[in-house]
Amino acid sequence: MGSDLLQDLIAERGVLLVDGATGTQLMAAGLEAGDAPERLNLDRPEVVYQLHQSYVDAGSDIVLTNTFGGSRFRLQLHKLDDRVVEINCKAAQHARHVVDQLDRKVLVAGSIGPTGELLVPLGSLEPSDAEAAFAEQAQGLTEGGADLLWIETMSSMEEVEAAVVGARTCSDLPIVVTLSFDTAGRTMMGVTGTAAASRLAELGVAAMGANCGNNLADTEAALAEMVAVAGDIPVVSKANAGIPQWRGTELVYSGSPEVMAAHAHRVHQSGVRIVGGCCGNDPSHLAMMRAVLDGNVAVPDVDFTPRDVSTGGGPERQRRGRRR
Repeated sequence: MGSDLLQDLIAERGVLLVDGATGTQLMAAGLEAGDAPERLNLDRPEVVYQLHQSYVDAGSDIVLTNTFGGSRFRLQLHKLDDRVVEINCKAAQHARHVVDQLDRKVLVAGSIGPTGELLVPLGSLEPSDAEAAFAEQAQGLTEGGADLLWIETMSSMEEVEAAVVGARTCSDLPIVVTLSFDTAGRTMMGVTGTAAASRLAELGVAAMGANCGNNLADTEAALAEMVAVAGDIPVVSKANAGIPQWRGTELVYSGSPEVMAAHAHRVHQSGVRIVGGCCGNDPSHLAMMRAVLDGNVAVPDVDFTPRDVSTGGGPERQRRGRRR
């Protein structure tokens, strides 16, 4: 199938809608704070079904499996690292269970997040060990019936390469890669959209783009750089719902469904062909994006003043550990 899987669906529909946040939706359904969302794939599959169904009902063309933290490095924090392949396989099966009952084609993308470790020389993780961990995830997701492998929220191109190499040792599924651009249009490790897109094109990915991120302005600046380099490779925007803000002990996001729908329209007009939402985006955000992208609702007239990304303004964050 290769990248034709995405290209053909884009040709048919013009723009594809990928789903929204995972963590907050699962917590609303009863996930305990601090527990692994991936455990629900084993213990409460009905909750995972509902997660996917809510985004399918909102109009998503692609749903991501509940496996963002499904590597051995993340799962060992919850004493689940001996069940990596099983957990990833079941997660893909759960998503397939939902989409296979539909009367339209919806793709299952196997979510693969960062290990949470730094590769040498900055840290102690050897590239070969990272590749092996990513291969385990890719094996389970492939066995479970995923259509794509979706490597996301990356900051380091070295870790991206380990993920791509590892995945390809055991799977021939097309690979999508998105990075998180946090400050001045760069990732936490200093990677620009231009540099990322150039290397990802060399790696032969099926699609590339940005997800998560500190604010919409930085994400959109990085996406513009990626579109300029990507050529025929589809570009993905899966941004956070505005800027995260603490209200007491609760982390909330400033972006309403209208703000995110306007963002979806802007990036689509700039050449992005796959649009969705990351942290803070729930099914109402996705439904509004769908309506605007399809032309059924006017583009919301909301304030958006992109700051000069060269200043690096906006709140800085530590490495995000979980998609919310």
